[in-house]
Amino acid sequence: MTAGRPAASAGRFLSSIAATLGVFAVLVVSPAKAEVEIQQVVSPGGVSAWLVEDYSVPIISVRFAFAGGDSQDPRGKEGLTTLMTGLFDEGAGDLDSDAFQTRLDDSGAEMSFRSDRDNLYGSMRMLAEKRDEALDLLRLAITAPRFDQDPIDRIRGQMITGIQSEANNPEAQAGKRWLAALYGDHPYARPSEGTEQSLNSITADDLRSLHKAVFAREKLKIAVVGAIDSETLKLQLDRLFGTLPEKPTLALVPDILPKLDQQVRFEYKLPQTSLSLAYPGVSRHSPDFFAAVLMNHVLGGGSFTSRLFQEVREKRGLTYGISSALVDREHTDSLVISTSTRAGKGTETLGVIRGVVRDMAENGPTEAELAAAKQYLIGAYAINNLNSSGAIASTLVQLQIDGLGADYIQRRAGLIDAVTLDDTRAVAQKLLRTDPAALIVGPPEKPAGEGH
Repeated sequence: MTAGRPAASAGRFLSSIAATLGVFAVLVVSPAKAEVEIQQVVSPGGVSAWLVEDYSVPIISVRFAFAGGDSQDPRGKEGLTTLMTGLFDEGAGDLDSDAFQTRLDDSGAEMSFRSDRDNLYGSMRMLAEKRDEALDLLRLAITAPRFDQDPIDRIRGQMITGIQSEANNPEAQAGKRWLAALYGDHPYARPSEGTEQSLNSITADDLRSLHKAVFAREKLKIAVVGAIDSETLKLQLDRLFGTLPEKPTLALVPDILPKLDQQVRFEYKLPQTSLSLAYPGVSRHSPDFFAAVLMNHVLGGGSFTSRLFQEVREKRGLTYGISSALVDREHTDSLVISTSTRAGKGTETLGVIRGVVRDMAENGPTEAELAAAKQYLIGAYAINNLNSSGAIASTLVQLQIDGLGADYIQRRAGLIDAVTLDDTRAVAQKLLRTDPAALIVGPPEKPAGEGH
């Protein structure tokens, strides 16, 4: 749904579920389970999707992704993709913005679009009994968005207001400087929300051109979960996507390694200091991937049980929270550690973090830490990824983007179990022996030994 509008369609959707089921609101398709039966469906027109049939509640969730994302914004038109995602429910076909919103509310469906650096995502959640009405609106949004001037100006105005507000936010400004330091003039360094100047330069023709370039069938990934059978879905797939061009016309985005071994300081009078450190990462397709996932879980991904949490929070009380994460994008990878500490403790905290990382690089996890990490990562997958129709659909779309195959959910535990202690130690040495890039945001600190 577009920012600035009441969440009417979401509220109507919940009310419709309650009325249909005779309960307050049931959103979960089925209890979280490690095994889901995935059907690979191909429409008569050649549109493919992954389907999980589930009739426990009369809900259908549709998720899809087009390759492209914010990295497709032309230079000087930053924010174009983000603006476009805010306009798909602002009129389509012969329905203007108000008419489209009214029809969407009446259908009881919930529709949304968003983008990241590499993909543009869409979704709809609907009651099975109103499937045709809801999907017809989704078809119009996908194939015939209007991009009328009044909605463009309104959504653009909301985005500019947000940019102006962020101008006084040191964390936001530091984040932009951080991306520029890591990625230089690569598209990943450009602001996905745009700038006031770039947004004001965007026209309806720019939006139509981007829509035509990105919305195509070749790199489209689709997942559907809920009360719909494969034969019905085949017909709906052609209705939704069959008239789109076969191939997208995407601008080439080069691969890039983040620039490490640097320190970026953003001095600002704040009551705390924020720290970010970037190390080399690992591709989702690398044979080292699960070794890196397990090592990172022990380092900082495991929340309360991680080494960073224990050393920085529990033993020294330098922070409320600290975490590390593997960031995997289409054209770059990194391992990022993030935390904040009270003013004047940035240097000390940074030193503790570097010490923990150094020890991990030299010695890797222990056998006990690796066993615990395996147990958690295997056991938590269903809870985190398969606990609702929307979560399952999102997971299936991501599996398609990553090229992991429909049997991945069944294979995943075995892949994790196969990782050895030597594997995790080798990947720790590979990733953590490099001097990281460090971002420090907060007040200047007095040199050691200087009076307080």
